[in-house]
Amino acid sequence: MMRRYTNRAEAGRCLAAALPQFRNRPEAISLGLARGGVPVAVAVGAELGIPSGALIVRKLGVPGQPETAFGALAICRGDIVRVINPPFVDRLLHSGITRADLNQVEDRERAELLRRVADYGLPDTDLAGMTVILTDDGVATGFTMLAAVEAVRRGGPAAVVAAVPVGSLEAYKTVAGAADSVICLRIPGNFRAVGNAYLDFEQVSDAEVARLQGPRSPGGC
Repeated sequence: MMRRYTNRAEAGRCLAAALPQFRNRPEAISLGLARGGVPVAVAVGAELGIPSGALIVRKLGVPGQPETAFGALAICRGDIVRVINPPFVDRLLHSGITRADLNQVEDRERAELLRRVADYGLPDTDLAGMTVILTDDGVATGFTMLAAVEAVRRGGPAAVVAAVPVGSLEAYKTVAGAADSVICLRIPGNFRAVGNAYLDFEQVSDAEVARLQGPRSPGGC
């Protein structure tokens, strides 16, 4: 049976151990997908001696099944990136869900994305020429990470590394097609949910994200 991570901070320390090539590299930065990925990113940054910050993303969840994503939104330096899964959307439309239902989800998540941008007050970080390590507490479908990768690409980084403690094989393949490299410490054959990999998987609050933006944090995107 797979040993579970105590919490997101421990998962981040385990990730850092798999990324020794970035230790004390001034051109590297660890950005966590807000909210759940931020504690992971902060632990990665602390272990490697590099700055950490946050990248704001929102999953586009299926109406009635919000944990199942048909796409995602991410924002970096004011640009919102939208990615969707067209074959999955087609199946949803043939199952009785309407385009208006999906648009309603997207409108709601865009509003929440912009609310968090305003509330977090993260200063823009210049990613040009940087190696950006994007972290999350795990990937189930991979679409929030995919949106994050595409968003930071617009900042002109030298490389984008996606790093997660756990994920599904499907998500790994999705992200691998977009990032320069992918680190996924655990890919369970019976993957069901990211939270199953943790003993403590309490939701991360806005206040916790703000608290974690410490003196080594340049802010994020």
